[in-house]
Amino acid sequence: MQEVWDKDMLMGKTGPMADKGGADEVKKDPMIWGRGGHLTEEQADIYLKFKDEIEKRDEHFKSTIYSFGEIEGEVWTLLRWCRARKFDYDEMIKMVEEATECREESKKHNFYEDPKEALGCDMALYMAQYPQVYTGHSKNGIPLFFSKPAKINMDALDIITTLEGIVKFHWFYQMHDFGNLLRDQKQNREGFNRFECFIIMDLGGLSVTQLNSRVMSVIKEQSFIDSLCFPETMNRMVIINAPSFFSATWSVIKGFIDARTSGKVDVIASRKSWEKRLKEFIDDDQLPSDYGGTAPSTTEVMDKASPGDMKRLFSEFMYVRGSKEFKTEIAEGEEVEIVVWTHSKSGGKFIVVDQDKTSEKVYGEEVEVKLGSTEEEGKPSVATIVKERIKGPAAIKVKVKSNASRISTLKFLVVFHVY
Repeated sequence: MQEVWDKDMLMGKTGPMADKGGADEVKKDPMIWGRGGHLTEEQADIYLKFKDEIEKRDEHFKSTIYSFGEIEGEVWTLLRWCRARKFDYDEMIKMVEEATECREESKKHNFYEDPKEALGCDMALYMAQYPQVYTGHSKNGIPLFFSKPAKINMDALDIITTLEGIVKFHWFYQMHDFGNLLRDQKQNREGFNRFECFIIMDLGGLSVTQLNSRVMSVIKEQSFIDSLCFPETMNRMVIINAPSFFSATWSVIKGFIDARTSGKVDVIASRKSWEKRLKEFIDDDQLPSDYGGTAPSTTEVMDKASPGDMKRLFSEFMYVRGSKEFKTEIAEGEEVEIVVWTHSKSGGKFIVVDQDKTSEKVYGEEVEVKLGSTEEEGKPSVATIVKERIKGPAAIKVKVKSNASRISTLKFLVVFHVY
């Protein structure tokens, strides 16, 4: 049953926030602006008008607002939309209408419950090229989201999926993955009401050249959906391993945005400083080991997305002019299947051999991989280049010879499935 707040409760005169200072407390703490119990009379009136309008609208309008379900709670849900447009009623209505239109097509497909169907590849392979994962929660129950934009391999993403596929996957991630985490917390954690996300953005290794138009187009599409359809869901963002050029840029940007927004963001370069900051909000058993905690590392968590009995996967992107090779080792007790992805019409011939030059061991026959006439338009060619899994321990070398002239650079993504 929905908890209903009246005007006095919204303003903090009665109810659970009666002794919390009301709207006057916002002067001391801008982070509580627009929260239940801290509204001005004008804001409370706009909230109630918005609530009345929702009741008059159709199911599509209402389901846009309650994107995570009514389990979130009326006051918590509606105030997210109010804050997003600073209690400007006309802008709030306009925003919901635009969000309803934005999500219309995805809603027809139930927001792509099958991530593989959305992407055109296994989720584990996608995450290997664009490392991002939900794992753990903050001390107040907010789900943690780790993103590593410096690790994005756009050339690999261009082979295995499309921008449309990435957008579809983002709908899946928000509505099903993130949504399920929030709903679970609401059901199992007493007092959990803030359907928000704690973002740890790792910029380690980021260079200016990596922020090219293709990477930015992906980030822009995802950010557009989040800001329009999932407003006010960022609880806090800690940007770590920030390079000097980014820190300098943020210092300028910070001066132009409101205190409530800038107060949600930390930009920290040194590990000692950001690890200390993260632990102010996150217990050790919820913080991944690669970020200073004791929980499974983000890599381990992403490996769990591997399909079937696959333990993990790793990949190598090969730019080939003439010929090229890649060396790797297979541990004892493990087996590896090798798959090559490409959009190249010329293609190349692959063979897997032992690294030891004195050995004549060859793992199967030479296999040609190229985009054929039977491939669906826009789809890559995908070929397994060994008939049987290679058992470890073994030190192998993947060799490829281009079918094109030496002036042409061909692109192949070689993926190692580890069992």
